[in-house]
Amino acid sequence: MNRRLWIASAVLSAALLTACGGGYMVATYGPPPPRYGVIGQAPAPGYMWIEGYWNLSGGAWTWAPGRWVRPPHAHAVWIGPEWRREGRGFRYYKGYWR
Repeated sequence: MNRRLWIASAVLSAALLTACGGGYMVATYGPPPPRYGVIGQAPAPGYMWIEGYWNLSGGAWTWAPGRWVRPPHAHAVWIGPEWRREGRGFRYYKGYWR
């Protein structure tokens, strides 16, 4: 009986690991530490470096690498995505231009 309960809990946890609704994702445990590497030079004047971030895909953490982007307008500021601890889990907030 304990084995069945454990298997049912594992299946339920996997199903609840990600939940898409209202434009956000929820995870039962936080992402790994960020990765760092060489950024290099911008491809052209006016480009801005956007840091990479951890994404939850199919119940596994995957690294979305950083990239060079052109801001949508002058003086735009990038607010990077982040995972925030909320209650017993973590909620993902998408990055956006301000």
